[in-house]
Amino acid sequence: MMRTILLLDDEVNVLNALVRAMRQHLAIEGLRIETFTNPFDALTRCCECDFDIAISDFRMPQMTGVEFLQALKDVAPATVRMILSASTEFGTVTAAINEAQVFRYIPKPWQVEDLRENIRLALLHRDQVVEERRLAGQQRKLAAEHAMSPQEREALRLEEEEPGLLKVKWGPNGEIIL
Repeated sequence: MMRTILLLDDEVNVLNALVRAMRQHLAIEGLRIETFTNPFDALTRCCECDFDIAISDFRMPQMTGVEFLQALKDVAPATVRMILSASTEFGTVTAAINEAQVFRYIPKPWQVEDLRENIRLALLHRDQVVEERRLAGQQRKLAAEHAMSPQEREALRLEEEEPGLLKVKWGPNGEIIL
């Protein structure tokens, strides 16, 4: 299973060090890490790609890590959000965690063992969230099917078996278009 991690920090050296630490110490096969120094570019990419984890720096010039993670929550709610900060202001960090529903806070400088364990836990959390969403979708589908008449259920079954079977395209003169 391929895993994807988004890293956002305005300092390229921090990004390079994080990537190096992850590549050396994470035993994740098929790991893809994408780095960004601009939060707007990172958000654009999140609309194109499904990330398992997003780790953002807390203090950045264009927008704070909290603002980025709040926006990410709207765009990609299943992505596990983590914040990286050298800030020792406990109140600020706590507010960030609560506002953006941040899964973990990683202090700068990070300890490799802590980083590895936090990423392991984040991936487990991601899998759990994805599975819960899948089950909820199944439950909604079953409830909707249960509320259908036998004819509606048969039509749904036929449509799933042969997509487009029940959808007739009509021409301008009333003819059927195949």
